[in-house]
Amino acid sequence: MANEELDYQTCEACGVSAEMGFIIKEGDDVAEVQITGQGKAVLEAELQRYLALAAEVNANFKYEASQIDENSQTLQARLQFECSAEKLIFELKSRSLAK
Repeated sequence: MANEELDYQTCEACGVSAEMGFIIKEGDDVAEVQITGQGKAVLEAELQRYLALAAEVNANFKYEASQIDENSQTLQARLQFECSAEKLIFELKSRSLAK
């Protein structure tokens, strides 16, 4: 099989030069979120914002989050969607939540 050199055109809006197959990969359906804040209440409130956003993308998402206590300053969460495209949509939308 011969190697074919592909000439990708750069998107003028965002500067990306790739095929969608390189961005959306089958089986890549887990988004990882790291939240920072002072204390359990702040971290849980911020997590709820991410969970609400995930539910907008697909109400059937699943998640797991690290254990936190009153003195915690970070929380790590993994959100699993039904397909890679949903994960990508969530990641793009969640940029507005990141501080």
